[in-house]
Amino acid sequence: MPNRPEMAVGLFAVWKLGGVVVPANPRFTGFELAHLLRDSEASLLVHDPALAPQVSEALGAEGIPAAAAVPAPELLEEHGREPVLPDDLSSADLAELIYTSGTTGAPKGAAHTHDSVYATASMFAYEMSIRPGDRVLNVMPMTFSAVLNLTVLGATYAGATNVIGNYTPQLMAQLIQQERCTLAFGAPVAYLMMLKLPNLHEYDFSSVKSWTYGGAPMSREQVLAMRERLGPNLYCLYGLTEAGPNGTFLDPADHEKHAGSVGRRATVNTEIRIVDDEGRDVAPGEVGEVLLRTTSAMTGYWRNEKATRETIVDGWIRTGDLARRDEEGFIYIVDRRKDMVIVGGINVYPREVEEALATHPGVEECAVFGIPHPEWGETIVAAYVPRGGAETPAEELRSHCAARLAEYKIPRIFEPVPALPRNSNGKVLKHELRKRWL
Repeated sequence: MPNRPEMAVGLFAVWKLGGVVVPANPRFTGFELAHLLRDSEASLLVHDPALAPQVSEALGAEGIPAAAAVPAPELLEEHGREPVLPDDLSSADLAELIYTSGTTGAPKGAAHTHDSVYATASMFAYEMSIRPGDRVLNVMPMTFSAVLNLTVLGATYAGATNVIGNYTPQLMAQLIQQERCTLAFGAPVAYLMMLKLPNLHEYDFSSVKSWTYGGAPMSREQVLAMRERLGPNLYCLYGLTEAGPNGTFLDPADHEKHAGSVGRRATVNTEIRIVDDEGRDVAPGEVGEVLLRTTSAMTGYWRNEKATRETIVDGWIRTGDLARRDEEGFIYIVDRRKDMVIVGGINVYPREVEEALATHPGVEECAVFGIPHPEWGETIVAAYVPRGGAETPAEELRSHCAARLAEYKIPRIFEPVPALPRNSNGKVLKHELRKRWL
């Protein structure tokens, strides 16, 4: 279901009965929903009545267990009955299956216990200093782990108020003003779209103590633009579903100098390392993979031992993110390991190229990726959204990059596109862009 109070009520009701919650994105098709039902072996599907067509399609798919479906309003009519609670509940029992966004392949269910969910919520409340008088804005989908476990449960843990709505740029601004929200969370694209509102200056955001963002890369220029419009109280959160989500954060004091970084320390009850392919810690300036060890880690992927062994090694979660530390210890995410492009045997990190290209005034946003090349292994393509709809000549973009990047990092193809394809979590789907050349 989309964001609505019944989702929070249903969440705690299932837990009180000893059940496991499997959040399902309301934008899923019946086919996608069927995968969750089939993989999780769900026994009950609670849904918004408006989504009945997708629910019917999913329940009719092949291999679906005997799952019942009930519209949320009907379920709440039964609230007068006192439930019979199991007497053997443990904090180590499974609480959630949070399915990863699945930018490649089918989504996998990250299995979290009550202990790990509690660790995530209490961490966020502690790090963000949430108090009972606070009002936390939840307009990003509550089916995402960052919203559910960080903001919704973090606010609940602290006794604060949850303000619930379904994102549009206008509604985000309106709810902050109307409800006097003290903390807002959003994916970068949610803030960037809100900043484009022509009447943004008319809204009163004086109640906000913390603007928090995370879930996708954000360039230094974008962060500074956000800081200029919304003020200095910005927090960057880095983590992943498999870790709670948990990881690191960049606090407001460090944004002016280190915008674009994800901070230099792990959050409470979390450790972070950056290692090479042999598992050795890399020196400052060197690129390595981010590893996380935390009390909020998943126990593994549901019914997928192979993927679990590949991801959790000696208690550390392999994030698949490549990063480097600077001399002061601040961490900069370079790229996803799977997105790295190898040109003539040399590693090229698309995010570095994207940040250079994004500084051109004719580029609204961009995505860089590799495609096969018969001699060089891969060649670099930059798909970009023209600012104002006016395309920029490829040679001009190439010259712009040449002033900022080594020659081998410069894209050979510049492709204007009307918009970058994204999944429901706001992450760019580069494999969709890559299809044209494959």
